[in-house]
Amino acid sequence: MTIAEAPPRLAAAADASLRWYPAGPYHLARTLGPLLRGNSDPSFSVQGSVIWNAFTTTDGPATVRFSAAGGDLEHWVDVQAWGPGAAAAVAAAPRLLGADDDWQDFDEPAFHATLPHMVREARRRSLDLRLPASGRMVDQLVPIILEQKVTVIEARRAYRYLVHRYGRPAPAAGLSTPAGLLVPPAASQWLQVPSWEWHRAGVGPQRSATVMRALRSAVALERLAALPALEAGAKLQAIPGIGIWTAAEVVQRTHGCPDSISVGDYHLAAYVGAALTGRRTDDAGMLDLLAPWKGHRQRVVRMIQASGFRKPTFGPRMTIQDHRRH
Repeated sequence: MTIAEAPPRLAAAADASLRWYPAGPYHLARTLGPLLRGNSDPSFSVQGSVIWNAFTTTDGPATVRFSAAGGDLEHWVDVQAWGPGAAAAVAAAPRLLGADDDWQDFDEPAFHATLPHMVREARRRSLDLRLPASGRMVDQLVPIILEQKVTVIEARRAYRYLVHRYGRPAPAAGLSTPAGLLVPPAASQWLQVPSWEWHRAGVGPQRSATVMRALRSAVALERLAALPALEAGAKLQAIPGIGIWTAAEVVQRTHGCPDSISVGDYHLAAYVGAALTGRRTDDAGMLDLLAPWKGHRQRVVRMIQASGFRKPTFGPRMTIQDHRRH
């Protein structure tokens, strides 16, 4: 992995910039994909091989443009940023892009030989995938709390509504700023959302209370980004309303954790069971199946997903709840 100055033309067009060389195959969209809350996430804009993202840093908001390029022998990502938080955003960009994600032990021949054929084949085709580490606890925690015990459609609709209501326009990046790009609310702004707006967004009182409770300690919350992933996840679970599923989903994205498993997910255990044994299983069964690869269990799950495997449909689907009628 190498960090270099961006070419002069790119550097001149931004407040801060760099060129990052991942030292191997790299796929920008597959790496950053877990950070997007669906195709209509107001804080992202995907334009072919270019991804825009707006967020708040310790120095203020930033608009960041990621552009992947390269050929068979070399790959790189150009990072340009605008706004008060531009320098901080660029400094954090390599980690966000997966610079700290090391697959060496996973790819070690003796370990690799223990993996199911499906996982080995998916890894062979996915050498360009990295696990991103955003380091932004609030930005990941809020939308994940909104996903607790509801469908993805409901959660993303609620998040989109609230960001449109309480987010800010992204810092201008000249004439190329994507239309409608928004900086999600900072912790202080989330804390100002009144109860009736949570209700209009379709967020029940239990989830909104969990958001408010967590963000009252936002400064301490952001400090968790500097801790090891498993320790950060354990401390998150000390907050009432945040359990193992929420903590795992957060550190997968904030820390690029290669081992955290979303125990309690509505679909994951049945999916992993069907992929590895042909039969559905529960959380305990999933953990037993993944135990031989402890330390890399999230990598195994990502490779199962990358394989294209689709499990048979078991039972009724989760219904969409409309909390706005109550």
